[in-house]
This record gives sequence, structure tokens and C-alpha cells, in this order.
Amino acid sequence: MRDGVEQTYPDHPRPKLVYPFEDAPKVGGDTRDVVCGVKWLRMPLGGSLSFINVWAIDEPDGWAIVDTGMGGAATRDAWRAAFQGGLAGKGVSRVFVTHMHPDHIGMSGYLTRKFDAKLWITRLEFTTCRALAADTGREAPNDAIRFFRAAGWDEDALEHYKARFGGFGRGLHALPDSFHRLNDGDEITIGGRVWRIVVGSGHSPEHACLYCPDLQVMISGDQVLPRISSNVSVFPTEPDGDPLTEWLTSLARIKTKIPDDVLVLPAHNDPFHGLHARIDHLIGGHERGLARLIQMLDEPKRAVDVFRVLFRRHIDQNLLGLATGESLAHLNCLMSRGQIIRTRDANGVDWYRVAA
Repeated sequence: MRDGVEQTYPDHPRPKLVYPFEDAPKVGGDTRDVVCGVKWLRMPLGGSLSFINVWAIDEPDGWAIVDTGMGGAATRDAWRAAFQGGLAGKGVSRVFVTHMHPDHIGMSGYLTRKFDAKLWITRLEFTTCRALAADTGREAPNDAIRFFRAAGWDEDALEHYKARFGGFGRGLHALPDSFHRLNDGDEITIGGRVWRIVVGSGHSPEHACLYCPDLQVMISGDQVLPRISSNVSVFPTEPDGDPLTEWLTSLARIKTKIPDDVLVLPAHNDPFHGLHARIDHLIGGHERGLARLIQMLDEPKRAVDVFRVLFRRHIDQNLLGLATGESLAHLNCLMSRGQIIRTRDANGVDWYRVAA
């Protein structure tokens, strides 16, 4: 859920972004100053992404932390090291979380309880996270099995999914029991400066970016990443959702709300300049993927049959869930535009083709 399967093709080259920092903080508690009063840290992750960027904003009564890292002992030790190093001398004034994925919210409960601080997050992100955490340890529901069977999964893939289901909560320290709600357009004083909340959706339900006009800085979470494409997926809980349209609309809106000269502080990769070019690249890449997908659907295809026109890498068992969710997001987007139709066969499998 943290990042998507990269969709860049040779006919859609990356924009030339500017990365102003020659060195990054070491993973595990090291800090770097990025602008006045804002520090950059990297917390450890497993898998293809080895770290997540998190941020500390200097306030008179402590550090305002933005995103917290994955729950677990490694991240706990990294935070302890940070408060003995670059963050020493102060505790935590409050914890901001951009969205509900475990690498962002995972240690929020640890930090808020340790420092008696409040969690600041949008309502949908908090409630969705609690709902997903409640699935921890339960068996995969029949609705989910039907969902992936409809996408074209075979029995081996379904058994693999059943065996791994319910793992979301394992990436979370016990969540805070309450929160302070963030809303789109809120202007909040953090560290003596006004920060504006700009909400997007598609990658997650109500993702909050933090923009400070005085500092010309935007903390983008996963809404805009410089080198990888955020995961935009359809999930069994909302099989007819259209998150790709939501995400493309959100990106276009961010262009109108945040100027191009900001320094973007993303959750993954490095801080960069070139926000509008990157947004254009992300939108263009998905529109090109949609166009390739339409060309493929002259004959009926299942969701698992369309991977090759959307992704440039081999989709193995570990990537199957991400690739399926993203493929369904593209298919549902085309259905919402009236360009393709879906039919279900006697075996419960969905087939997609161009609308007559």
C-alpha cells in the first residue's frame, strides 16, 4: 500500500527535477536541517523501500512531528536515537500524520503517549486506519475472495492472499485513542509560521499535505513523490470505487493551490524542486496508461490480463495485489468515463471490453 508499481515508459520521460541536498540523513535517528526550523529524518522500512522521510518542526514547547514511521522496535530505537541527538532537549508538542498507511501513522501511538501529545490527522484517515487495524488476525472475508477471483486470480494466488490477510495492524503501535481533526484549507500555526492543509485523495481517503507559504515548503506525504508513483488502487471494501479519478483530480487541484517554486518534502526519495512538472508527469503517465489500456480492450480481458500495458516490470506473487488494485483503478476509471464495459461470467470472473 505504500507505493505503486512504476508505470513510466520510454515515450514518457521523467521531468528534470532539482534535488538541492547533496547528502541525506542516515536512516535511524540522524537529522538534517532543510529550511529554518524544519529537520529531516529517515526512519527504517523493510522491503523495496528502505526508509521513509519524516519531519520535525521546531516549536517553543517541543517538536511538531510530521509522519512517524512503521511501528516496531527498529523505528522506536531510531526515535530514541533522534531524541538523544539532533532533537535533544525537547519533547514532542504534537504529531501530524499525512495519512493512515502504517509507514506514516505506525508510531503515532508511541510518540503521543510517550510525550503526552495529540495526534493531528484528517477524520477519514483516522477512522479508516482503525477499521483496517480491526481486521488484524481475522480470516479473509468471502467478499475479498470473490473480489480477487473476479479479477482473475487462480487458486494458488487466493490461498497466498488468505495466508497473509489481516497483517495491516502488525505495522502499527497501538493507535492513539483520540485525535485533532485536520480539514482541507485549515491554516495552522506551527513553529510560529502558518501552514495550510491541502487535502488530496485517491492514494488514501483524505490525505493531508502541509504547505507553508513563508518557508516556500510543502510536506507532500505520498501525494506527490519524485521518482516513484503512489499506489492508487481499488480494494475489496469498495470494489466499484474510482480512486484514480479522485487522484488525478487532486493532483490538478494541488497545482492551483500550491506554487511551483516550493521545496517539496516527500515521504520517499529526496526533497525536490519542480512540483508542477512532476504533477504533469504523473497525470500524463496515467492518461497514457489509460489510452494503452483502451487499445488492448478490443477483445475482452480480465484485470490480470492488462498488467503488461500498465507496468514495465514483471508482476510476481509479491506484487500481484498492488498490480491488481492499480489495474482495477484504471479499469474503473474507464468505466466511469463510459469508455469500457464489464461483464461477469458464470465462474464469477469479470471481463472488460471497449463499449460499443
